Amino acid sequence: MGEKLFEALKAGDLDLKHRVVMAPLTRSRSTQPGDVPNEMMAEYYRQRANPATGASLIVSEATQISQQGKGYAFTPGIHSDEQVAGWRLVTDAVHAEGGLIVLQLWHVGRISHVDLQPGGGKPVSASAIRAEGAKTYVSAESGLIDVSEPRALETDEVAGVVGDFRAAAERAKAAGFDGVEIHGANGYLLDQFLQPGSNKRDDRYGGSVENRARFCLEVAEAVCGVWGAGRIGYRISPFGTFSDMGKDLTDDAIVETWGHLVDGLGAMGLSYLHAVETDAQFGGERSDRTESMLEKIRARFKGAGGSAYIGCGGYTPELAHMKVAEGETDAAVFGKMFISNPDLRKRIGLGGPYAEWDQTTFYGGTEKGYTDYPVLG
Repeated sequence: MGEKLFEALKAGDLDLKHRVVMAPLTRSRSTQPGDVPNEMMAEYYRQRANPATGASLIVSEATQISQQGKGYAFTPGIHSDEQVAGWRLVTDAVHAEGGLIVLQLWHVGRISHVDLQPGGGKPVSASAIRAEGAKTYVSAESGLIDVSEPRALETDEVAGVVGDFRAAAERAKAAGFDGVEIHGANGYLLDQFLQPGSNKRDDRYGGSVENRARFCLEVAEAVCGVWGAGRIGYRISPFGTFSDMGKDLTDDAIVETWGHLVDGLGAMGLSYLHAVETDAQFGGERSDRTESMLEKIRARFKGAGGSAYIGCGGYTPELAHMKVAEGETDAAVFGKMFISNPDLRKRIGLGGPYAEWDQTTFYGGTEKGYTDYPVLG
C-alpha cells in the first residue's frame, strides 16, 4: 500500500510531519465556573502532540466563541482572558513536544438551552425552528435534555456574530495556537444557515444557495483577516443528520450547496477543508453515492485555490493508508482511536496493537479515560 500516510504535507502555511491528524473531540473537562481550560487538559493534549508518535496536527475540541454559542456543560470557551490563559497551558504543552494545534471555533446556534444563554434568553439560529429530537446538557446533574426553542437572528445581528468569530480568532492567536478551524458542520450555527431545512429566511441570508452560504463566507473572511488564510481550516458535514439536519436534500442539492460554499472557501486560499465523509454523523456508512459527491466537492475546493483536503469519519488505519495512497484525501483524521491510543502514529507504523476506548468516560469526569491510556513500551 505504500507509506504515503507517513509523508509530510504542506497545508497552506501549516507544515505537517505526516498525515495522521487528531480530530476535534468534545471531552467536557474544563474548569467551572468559567469554562476554563486547565492543567489536566494540557496533559491530555501533550500526550498526543509529538508528531513522531502521535498527531501531525491536533484540532482542538470545539470551543465556544461566546456565551451565546454554548450548548453543552463543561465545554471550554475562548471569550475571556481566563480562558486565553488556560488555553496557553495547552499550546505551550503541545509546542514543547514539537506539535501543531489549531483551535476549533464553535457556535452551537439552536443546539442549546435557555439555562446556558445570557440572561436566560432563547438560543439563536437562522430561523425559529426547533431541532426535533436534538439534546443538550446544561450540567452534569441534569443529564441530556431537549434543546430550547430558538429565535431567528435579526439581519442586523448577524454582523455581531461575525464579530464574535473574529474576536475569538484574535484570542486564539493570543493563546498561542498555530491556526484555527471554523466549525461549519454537525448541525451547529453555520450549518443551520447553510441548509434549507433549517433556514427559511427571506433576507440576504436566506433563499438561494448564495444567500444561505453568505454568513459562512463572511465568518471565514473575518477570520482570514486575523490569521491569514493559510492557517485556517473549515469543517463541513454534507451528509450529516445529527441535530435534525440533512432534511430534503437531494444529491444534486448537496453538491450544489457545499460546492458553492467550498468555491468561496477555496478562493480565499484556506489551509484545508475538513470533511466528515460518512452518511450519518455518528457511526455512518460509506457508499459509492457519498464518495462520488465528495470527489466533486473536493475538486471544487482545490480547483478554487484551496490547499489540502482532509477526511474524517470512521477511519481505520487500513482505510487511511488506502485513501491517502489513492489521493482521495490528503490526510486522515482519527477520533476515538486517538482517545485510547495517544501514540497512534507509532502504532499505525507498527501495525498495532490498538487499545480499546472506554465510551463511558468520553464526556466529563476525571483523569480516568482521559490521561491514563498508556503508550507502547
